[in-house]
Amino acid sequence: ATITDSNSPYAAVAGAQIFANTTANPIEIDLPASPAVGDEITIIDTRGTFASNNLTIDRNGQPINTGTSNLVLNTNGQAITLVYVDATRGWAFKTNTA
Repeated sequence: ATITDSNSPYAAVAGAQIFANTTANPIEIDLPASPAVGDEITIIDTRGTFASNNLTIDRNGQPINTGTSNLVLNTNGQAITLVYVDATRGWAFKTNTA
């Protein structure tokens, strides 16, 4: 899916590969509320604009790397894959180019 400010916030589903375009404005992607162990989401900065217009990943009630804050991507050209581990660790980085 290609996401811009016109379809933000975007509700991601397991297995999604998301091409995020923040050229015009910051955008938000919401992680699944009830993920299963092993679910993955990949997000790619297609225009290299995360530093000027951040992308926020809303954790949607699940931890991200055991943390209770949403994740902000702010490195131009960044690409990440998150994998759901369990309710304690939540979403973990499988890959992160930042």
